[in-house]
Amino acid sequence: MDIVFTAATVRYAGRVALHPLDLALSERRIGIVGLNGSGKTTMARLINGLVKPTEGSVTVDGLDTVADEKAARGKTGFIFQNPQHQMILPILAEDIAFGLKNRGLAKAEIAERTEAILSRFNIAYLARRRVHELSGGETQLAAIASVLVTGPDLLILDEPTNQLDLKNRALIERTVASLPEQVIVITHDLALIEGFDRVLVFHEGRLAADSRPAEAIGAYRKIAAC
Repeated sequence: MDIVFTAATVRYAGRVALHPLDLALSERRIGIVGLNGSGKTTMARLINGLVKPTEGSVTVDGLDTVADEKAARGKTGFIFQNPQHQMILPILAEDIAFGLKNRGLAKAEIAERTEAILSRFNIAYLARRRVHELSGGETQLAAIASVLVTGPDLLILDEPTNQLDLKNRALIERTVASLPEQVIVITHDLALIEGFDRVLVFHEGRLAADSRPAEAIGAYRKIAAC
């Protein structure tokens, strides 16, 4: 799927959060890094319409994220830095089914798709668990399942390994690597994106580097050392 930024700019109360960005993305695995406040999350949120461009445009699979907002958003899923914040219902299976109910699917299809996504991520045993009782790794898997059950082509993850222990970090790394969907990861976990197809580096609201992981991570390390 192609994602195209055309002079996409974001301003908040007169402050430029993202300077005009011209960029085309189509790779299967894309990493985004940068210091806090660099514009990386703003850029990623433009893709599914959580943030609207003040100027310019963003298209997802040819759909404008403003003019075709609903259709464009249906192409993408977003996992927040604290995935528990996007869980609405207290029981995991009910939370996963919630997004399907909102789409007006029949009960039988909702049950079938919920069961299938739980099995896909090997978390069927958590179906009746309360979401606030899940471990960090389980919460991240549950959030991924809740988003992917609706069938987006692109998944965006914001700091998916943040505050995870080594075991759960490895679990999420394996999960991300195995996803057939296109994936964009915003992260400070540089090891997570070493095998990605492309890495973008943002600094002070601008795209500072755009290349293969080794080169881009090297550029980021230089920025961080300043």
